[in-house]
Amino acid sequence: MEEGKRQKQIAGLLNEEMNTIFQRLGLSMIDGGMISISAVKVTPDLLEARFYLSLFQVKDVEAALAKIESRHHEIKKELASNVRHQLRSIPVLKFYKDDTLDHVFKMEEIFKKIEEEKKGGLGAGDSAE
Repeated sequence: MEEGKRQKQIAGLLNEEMNTIFQRLGLSMIDGGMISISAVKVTPDLLEARFYLSLFQVKDVEAALAKIESRHHEIKKELASNVRHQLRSIPVLKFYKDDTLDHVFKMEEIFKKIEEEKKGGLGAGDSAE
């Protein structure tokens, strides 16, 4: 199902505000790694916002997510004060690990293996002639 115009507007607003909040609260750097919001999806009823977090070189992903969840109330309070004039009610905030980069790296590895196998297969075929 396609996102509506209002959903996209709210998602953009929440993404912008949440990035600022993460920086202010020191949540953009955890365990020597960097955390950024890669996407925000808002449900059609605008009651829930799902934040997909990209975790770069974070040693313990689960601990980082737990740290963010432990500060959930503080994050929501900051967000509410920042967007109180744009939104009637603040949606429920949910945080998820965005594993898109993991999939990209896995796909690149697979393509490299295929390419190496092709080169290896051609080399063997050429020497046989």
